Amino acid sequence: MDALSIGTLAQTAGVNVETIRFYQRRGLLAEPAKPYGGIRRYGEAHVTRVRFVKSAQRLGFSLAEVAQLLQLNDGVQCQEASVLAEHKLVEVRDKMTDLARIETALSSLLEACQAQQDAVSCPLIAALQGGGRGAKT
Repeated sequence: MDALSIGTLAQTAGVNVETIRFYQRRGLLAEPAKPYGGIRRYGEAHVTRVRFVKSAQRLGFSLAEVAQLLQLNDGVQCQEASVLAEHKLVEVRDKMTDLARIETALSSLLEACQAQQDAVSCPLIAALQGGGRGAKT
């Protein structure tokens, strides 16, 4: 399987070629040597690594955090990986709290908009124009 072109690697890993090149520039994926007059060939390890990066990104890890996880990828440093995951979980929960506040504010503004009958001023637009003073965030 060490005979994949970059296009085949991308297709097999479920990304596009530019993603592969981007990961190489960021140091997340090694670029194989290019034989004289030939093309670079990738193997199963490259496919696995790209899939690892994409899986970590889907969980919300930044590329910098993914790089840290890749350094711990040997499986014996579970404690360090756990610490990274705990930090990410705190971030996710904070974002969820923020999103709940935004939902409440938007819901209130939408209710105010819908309650307005033949009003000249829209409560949502007024709140946004006022820097959000009308929205409880």
